[in-house]
Order: sequence, then structure tokens, then C-alpha cells
Amino acid sequence: MYALLILFMRVMGKRQLGQLEPSELVVTILISEVASTPMAEPDKPLYYGIVPVFVLFLLELLMSLATAKSVRLRTLLSGKPSLLIAHGRIDQTQMRRNRFTPDELAEALRSQGALDLNQVQYAILETDGQLNVIMDPADRPVTAGQMGLGTEDAGYPMIVINDGRVLGENLKLLGKDEKWLEKRLRAQNIPSAKDVYLMTVDMAGGVFLSPKER
Repeated sequence: MYALLILFMRVMGKRQLGQLEPSELVVTILISEVASTPMAEPDKPLYYGIVPVFVLFLLELLMSLATAKSVRLRTLLSGKPSLLIAHGRIDQTQMRRNRFTPDELAEALRSQGALDLNQVQYAILETDGQLNVIMDPADRPVTAGQMGLGTEDAGYPMIVINDGRVLGENLKLLGKDEKWLEKRLRAQNIPSAKDVYLMTVDMAGGVFLSPKER
């Protein structure tokens, strides 16, 4: 049953794990309930749990396909994003409708790094309960493009050493070999890869290295 639940959650997708919509949350709760029946009562056959879990899994897949094609159905099941702050003003009607208190709003804004409400232009409460914050143009971080500076794409940093283990495939993707790796470790006075907790390298050659703690 444990392996079956892991498989179903894996097939449902990673988005399900971190951003549950209301219908997905209901299915998750129901699956946990029906899956516990054969485990809590060993005298009952295993299919007492497998069959309803499989049915709920199929229903969730069908519902996901339907909501992907129908905007109305998606709005009906998951609702729509709500503007809690628009043009710098708190929409108290939307606050009451979403049962969002001023304390909760202030806490959510602080978690997004917005300490001054005067700097917030928009605050959108998404359907999964996350609050996205858009600052006023004058308070947004300046980008290299706005300053007219040329930038180079260094690519995605790849892990080459993970808790003392060398990931050879990632080294090949970066166009490096173990001789290059040993040279970089000697430059940092590190005897071997076994003494490294984490090391990442990007396509431009940028290196992050964290030795193991003694």
C-alpha cells in the first residue's frame, strides 16, 4: 500500500505536493483515509484499500484533464486569484471574502520581504493560498538590463560532488573530467572529493564548494 501511494503521488505530478488546489486536497485526504483501512484492520483484504485509492486516482486525473480544457470548470472548483492590494490600496471586500485578517496579510507580506505596505503595488492571493507581491516600480530591484550592463548566461549550476560522491555524468555535461576536479580541489587545499559536502559548477566555470565539517 505504501509503494502504491508513492507511485500514485509520483504520477499525479510534483505540483500536487507543494500547491494543492481545493479539489486536490480533498482527494489527498480521502486517499489517506481509505488507504489506512487495510493497514489498520489486517483481517480485511488488501483490495479494500487498493480499489478505492485507484478510483480516486482516476477521478483526479480525469478532473485535471477537464479543468485544463475548461476555464469555467477550473474557476468553479479552484476559484480565481484575488487582489488583496491593488494600486497600493487594501481591498477590504476581498479581504473579508477570503477571510484574510490584517495580521495574516502583514505576516504574508513580511515572508515576501515587503516590510513597508507603502511599497506594495499589488498583492495577489493565488488559488493555492500563496500570496504573490509586486512592489512599486521605484522600490523594485534594479536589473542589469535597466542599467545597460552586458550580462553573460552562466547556465544552471550542476552538482558535481554530493556528500563526498563524485557525479561523473554531470562532469561530462559540463565538459570537465576528474583530473580537472582534482586540480580544483588541490587549489582549495582539499585532499579528495570525500572531504567535500557539496560542490557545484556552472557552464561559465563558476564554482561553489562547501567542505565537510570536521
